[in-house]
Amino acid sequence: MNAIGRNETNLKKPIVIVICGPTASGKTALSIELAKEIGGEIISCDSMQIYKDMNIGTAKPTIEEMQGIPHYLIDYIPPTQRYSVATYKKDAKMAIKKIIEKGKKPILVGGTGLYIDSLIYEIEYPEIEFDEKFREHLENQVSEKGLENLYKQAEQIDPEAIKKISKTDKKRILRILEIYHATGKTKTEQEILSRQKEPEYDYHIYALSWNRDELYERINKRVDIMIEQGLIQEVKNILKKYDTFPTAMQGLGYKEVVEYLQGKTTREEMIEKIKQETRRYAKRQLTWFRKNKQTIWLDGTQDRRNNINIILEGMKGE
Repeated sequence: MNAIGRNETNLKKPIVIVICGPTASGKTALSIELAKEIGGEIISCDSMQIYKDMNIGTAKPTIEEMQGIPHYLIDYIPPTQRYSVATYKKDAKMAIKKIIEKGKKPILVGGTGLYIDSLIYEIEYPEIEFDEKFREHLENQVSEKGLENLYKQAEQIDPEAIKKISKTDKKRILRILEIYHATGKTKTEQEILSRQKEPEYDYHIYALSWNRDELYERINKRVDIMIEQGLIQEVKNILKKYDTFPTAMQGLGYKEVVEYLQGKTTREEMIEKIKQETRRYAKRQLTWFRKNKQTIWLDGTQDRRNNINIILEGMKGE
């Protein structure tokens, strides 16, 4: 049985709406309008919006933008804390259950494909104990030989997993190597073995699509707005407040500002690098979301009302 296909079994399950898509595609605005219409509450599927004090660079919705709609899994752990996809899945499941028990409709919103897949495919992640010494060994290799060396190692171990990430995504490159070191199995093998369980909910998956040039223009504009809103000061404040950042400072927009503050780049180079890396990230997101053939693609340029009507149509009789 297709894990997320429409069938008699799925019809008996509570519906969970998923709104995904690349960064800057308009997911937040669409989800809030939809939530107002259907009595929904929103669960974030964003691996950076989980962190406290990281607001501007993660495009976290403001209180005003939320328009009174409850949001879950946003702004709730410190940047010093490690946070795994297994923990996200557990937390998201609890939030879905809570929303349904309130008689409301859960709406999952975000661009972190790994988080979304953990739910819609019901992937079971084994508890892998964090090996501090092995992480230190990997970090030393990065310092001595560069991240590209570890990228090549990860590519040899798990070519399928490495296709989905960039050569600069240190967090996920290290994760591929750590999983193999801890279990003797690749990340891809672990995921295939773990997709044995049927999804608990009937996920209706929608993604926002844009013409590439228009999307890139939106991304560039968003980065300019982040700089105007005080992204540099936000990073300074975080660096002052916290001692360590296991993964948070590897986030897009943050690592580039840190390099600028360290004098490694100019302000102009930093801004251009954030724009370029964000465009590349959006391209990878689109590739990821296109893998799921059950996804219904919505035209981002369309009036929001039209897209809401498509979602409502999909909910009829189910």
